[in-house]
Amino acid sequence: MLYNKKIRYIDFYFHQLYQFEVNIIIEDLIIPLITIAVAELGDKTQISILLLSSKTKKHLHLLIGALLAFAIVDGVAIIAGTWITTIIPINYLKIISAIVFIIIGILMLISKDDGEKETKQKNPFIAAFLIIMLTEWGDKTQIAAAIFATQYDAIFVFIGTITALLILSLIAIFFGKVISTRLNKKIVNKIAGIVFIILGLTFILL
Repeated sequence: MLYNKKIRYIDFYFHQLYQFEVNIIIEDLIIPLITIAVAELGDKTQISILLLSSKTKKHLHLLIGALLAFAIVDGVAIIAGTWITTIIPINYLKIISAIVFIIIGILMLISKDDGEKETKQKNPFIAAFLIIMLTEWGDKTQIAAAIFATQYDAIFVFIGTITALLILSLIAIFFGKVISTRLNKKIVNKIAGIVFIILGLTFILL
């Protein structure tokens, strides 16, 4: 009888411990995922991915480049915690990002190649990687990931953050693909160029 009671007590203890750990894991994963997804929704990064996806057929390359950049930027943020902004001054990164965006925008506006030729010439992996590496450093998403890492398990924060960015990137690529099939490629090119220049200017002015 006493032995059976001990067995039931141990079983109850481990069951409660398991439930507690599961709740902690869900909290560490879900809170960063939802917060990052809401914060990034409609952000300049997602607009950039949408525009790039409308200019290429290599959507998988674009997605991999974007996710690799997200993983590096947010991974560093999670490791470094709130010290991230002391590694590279945000003001310098804003200026560099502005220059890159404006140059890309100008090149899109002055380009005389047709859509198919331009698609073959571009490297969406490198384009997505460089743009996100520049724009996300010191961005609210990176800072949020760093703060979450000080409150929750870093591994689950990383998984939640990357999952949120993956979902949003897939949505952006889908809409970019839809736009590229519905609109004239030259019009898409001009619109994308103007948007990139405007985004570049916002880095300097805001």
